[in-house]
Amino acid sequence: MKLSDLKIKERAEILDIDCDKILKNRLHSFGITKGTIVTIEQLTLTKSTIEVKINHSKIALRLSEAEKIEVRYAE
Repeated sequence: MKLSDLKIKERAEILDIDCDKILKNRLHSFGITKGTIVTIEQLTLTKSTIEVKINHSKIALRLSEAEKIEVRYAE
Protein backbone atom coordinates (compact mmCIF):
# COMPACT_ATOMS: atom_id res chain seq x y z
CA MET A 1 0.00 0.00 0.00
CA LYS A 2 1.18 3.54 -0.69
CA LEU A 3 1.18 6.51 1.68
CA SER A 4 -1.15 8.25 -0.75
CA ASP A 5 -3.80 5.53 -0.12
CA LEU A 6 -4.25 6.39 3.57
CA LYS A 7 -7.13 8.43 4.92
CA ILE A 8 -7.07 11.18 7.56
CA LYS A 9 -5.94 9.98 11.03
CA GLU A 10 -4.68 6.62 9.72
CA ARG A 11 -1.22 5.58 10.95
CA ALA A 12 1.30 3.57 9.00
CA GLU A 13 4.89 2.40 9.12
CA ILE A 14 7.15 3.26 6.20
CA LEU A 15 8.46 0.09 4.53
CA ASP A 16 10.25 1.43 1.46
CA ILE A 17 10.85 4.60 -0.53
CA ASP A 18 11.09 4.06 -4.29
CA CYS A 19 12.40 7.25 -5.88
CA ASP A 20 15.52 8.92 -7.20
CA LYS A 21 18.39 9.83 -4.90
CA ILE A 22 17.60 13.57 -4.82
CA LEU A 23 14.02 13.05 -3.63
CA LYS A 24 15.07 10.30 -1.22
CA ASN A 25 17.62 12.65 0.40
CA ARG A 26 14.98 15.38 0.69
CA LEU A 27 12.51 12.97 2.32
CA HIS A 28 15.21 11.70 4.70
CA SER A 29 15.95 15.29 5.75
CA PHE A 30 12.30 15.52 6.87
CA GLY A 31 12.60 12.29 8.88
CA ILE A 32 10.79 10.14 6.32
CA THR A 33 12.79 6.91 6.57
CA LYS A 34 12.12 3.17 6.75
CA GLY A 35 10.54 2.13 10.02
CA THR A 36 9.12 5.57 10.81
CA ILE A 37 5.46 5.83 11.86
CA VAL A 38 3.46 8.50 10.01
CA THR A 39 -0.07 9.78 10.52
CA ILE A 40 -2.15 11.49 7.85
CA GLU A 41 -3.30 14.85 9.27
CA GLN A 42 -4.94 16.65 6.34
CA LEU A 43 -5.66 16.43 2.61
CA THR A 44 -6.18 19.38 0.30
CA LEU A 45 -9.58 19.58 -1.41
CA THR A 46 -8.02 18.53 -4.71
CA LYS A 47 -6.07 15.77 -2.90
CA SER A 48 -2.89 17.00 -4.60
CA THR A 49 -1.11 17.57 -1.26
CA ILE A 50 -1.22 15.68 2.03
CA GLU A 51 -0.03 16.71 5.47
CA VAL A 52 1.68 13.99 7.48
CA LYS A 53 2.81 13.96 11.08
CA ILE A 54 6.17 12.36 11.82
CA ASN A 55 7.18 12.34 15.46
CA HIS A 56 6.27 15.91 16.47
CA SER A 57 6.64 17.50 13.03
CA LYS A 58 4.06 18.10 10.32
CA ILE A 59 5.18 17.94 6.70
CA ALA A 60 3.31 18.61 3.46
CA LEU A 61 3.97 16.20 0.60
CA ARG A 62 2.79 16.22 -2.98
CA LEU A 63 0.57 13.27 -3.81
CA SER A 64 3.13 12.21 -6.44
CA GLU A 65 5.76 11.99 -3.68
CA ALA A 66 3.45 10.06 -1.33
CA GLU A 67 2.83 7.51 -4.10
CA LYS A 68 6.53 6.57 -3.96
CA ILE A 69 6.38 5.62 -0.26
CA GLU A 70 5.34 2.04 0.56
CA VAL A 71 3.62 1.63 3.96
CA ARG A 72 1.66 -0.80 6.10
CA TYR A 73 -0.88 -0.03 8.79
CA ALA A 74 0.64 0.60 12.22
CA GLU A 75 -0.94 -0.49 15.48
